[in-house]
Amino acid sequence: MIRYPDGTPYKKKDTKKRTSKLDKDELSLSAANRGMDLEHDINLSNEYYNSKNIALIYKRPTPINIVKVDYTHGAKITSAYFEEQSTTDYNGIYKGRYVDFEAKSTKSKTSFPLANITSHQIEHLKKVNQQGGIAFFIIQFEKHDKVFLLDSQYVIDYYDNGKRKSIPYEDVVNNGIEIKKGYSPRLFYIDAIEQQYFKK
Repeated sequence: MIRYPDGTPYKKKDTKKRTSKLDKDELSLSAANRGMDLEHDINLSNEYYNSKNIALIYKRPTPINIVKVDYTHGAKITSAYFEEQSTTDYNGIYKGRYVDFEAKSTKSKTSFPLANITSHQIEHLKKVNQQGGIAFFIIQFEKHDKVFLLDSQYVIDYYDNGKRKSIPYEDVVNNGIEIKKGYSPRLFYIDAIEQQYFKK
């Protein structure tokens, strides 16, 4: 009998059962995460659009307020906090038009909660609209594995109306444009911009 150095007997593990469980877990994990990291997918799409000279759109950096810096071994931030972002996630230019949008994801199957949006973002998007820019939301419904472009004015009207605390999923489907998914780019959101703002 084979024993470990501490004297305990070696027992062969049932790798077949363990492997099948791992395979199931990996499959469910890949299915659960398919397209779920919305920000990552948008960033990769932006890199693709930039590399092909289609559009120039960037993620705005989240502002950080530095509280304490350790200068003993160079400059090392030891204490800081994220400030509330008063504008949106992304901005840039496409076909000579200024583009500005916020990306949001929800686990709800039935609606998109307006609590996910700040009043600062609404005010910012109103100003973008007033200046003739293109402003919208990219909304991901994780449970449906679907992503939509929804014009900012539609969201603003819901937000200012105050009658509901969320936008029903059916309303997003009927009034938004579903964004196709792929490999390069991950999200064909420029196609959705074309359909919403340039083909009318």
